Amino acid sequence: MASLQGAALIGQSGGPTSAINAAALGAIEACLDSPDITRVYGMQYGIRGVLDDKLYVLDEEDRDELKLLKYTPSSFLGTCRYKLKNPADDDTDYQRILEIFKKYDIRYFFLIGGNDSMDTCNKVSKFMLDNGYECRVMGIPKTIDNDLYGTDHCPGYGSAAKYIATTCKEVSLDARVYDIGMITIIEAMGRHAGWLVAAAALAGDYAPDLIYLPELEFDMETFLDDVDALYKKNGNVIVAVSEGIHDKDGKFISEYGASGDQTKDSFGHTQLGGLAAILAARAKERTGAKVRGIELSLLQRCASRLASQTDLDESYASGQAAVEHAVSGVTDKMIGFDVTREGGYTCELVLLPLDTVANTEKKVPREWINEAGNKVLPAFVDYALPLIQGETKQEMQDGLPRFAKLKRIIANA
Repeated sequence: MASLQGAALIGQSGGPTSAINAAALGAIEACLDSPDITRVYGMQYGIRGVLDDKLYVLDEEDRDELKLLKYTPSSFLGTCRYKLKNPADDDTDYQRILEIFKKYDIRYFFLIGGNDSMDTCNKVSKFMLDNGYECRVMGIPKTIDNDLYGTDHCPGYGSAAKYIATTCKEVSLDARVYDIGMITIIEAMGRHAGWLVAAAALAGDYAPDLIYLPELEFDMETFLDDVDALYKKNGNVIVAVSEGIHDKDGKFISEYGASGDQTKDSFGHTQLGGLAAILAARAKERTGAKVRGIELSLLQRCASRLASQTDLDESYASGQAAVEHAVSGVTDKMIGFDVTREGGYTCELVLLPLDTVANTEKKVPREWINEAGNKVLPAFVDYALPLIQGETKQEMQDGLPRFAKLKRIIANA
């Protein structure tokens, strides 16, 4: 295929992770090194940056400073949760995106994100094609939820899983120091898929006594019976729950304590949280025990000192591969991971169609959850353990992590 000369645009979307900047760095460095890419831009606050004509000039950044992005958490370009409408219903945003692409001669578009981001990628790709504007569009996976369809796992998940497992080990020790028993409930993220809370099982001998995933219905009375029985038997109970657990009617348990309508984002997702406090109150009422609820919240996605080096290396490679494939003529695809675990862990990067990946969630297999629905089985541990390997090579300064400090030069300023 003939080479395509033009600028590249890189964006980050959805929730931040400890590894999303590593993917961005892989893409940025590959763009800077490509003779076919004339300029490298970054979107300020995701797709909103395109609509608002706010693009960073990334090829004017210091390359040594850029390298620190691999070990810098959060989304350095900024992110948003903005849902593009179906262009058949309203193409206003798409016409604006096309206008900006033409203004800056953007011929390569790379978006790093999860399910909703891949939907955005797919819509933009199809619109450019339908309007005769040659632009190669590639999705780069990112989500601590690990729920993207078609790929073995997602960049960002391994680091979050490592943080959750480590925290469970530490909390397990802390919760057992007193002569008076305690019930501890740890809440992890995960709306519809339980990959994150399942990572608590990686703590081994220190793993929670009970683990609840949103793949199965949650019954409050059964939960309280299980906690009460374990407390009477052992004097201490540790529980890990996913924020997205729900009852037989599909109602989130976190809504049991909510008054009025809960906040929803532009994609219609209810803002969850507060589940640990609700379950802690119910457990205390039932048992009379000392109870503590712990919500991991943002910590599980930004704890860079507990990042998995395997995760960071794979994230970087995914960004790099997206650019290399696009320059070679590939478009309308997402980078995915094809993994072999037998005889040692190997990960191969593959191409997945965007329209297959977009808006399809991958759940934890039922056969990886015990019959009672309150623990995960060794098959999950075999799957996830390789993903958390390797200690971060993060640079330190004054005893603290050294993060990238970029100029963030706006293109039209």
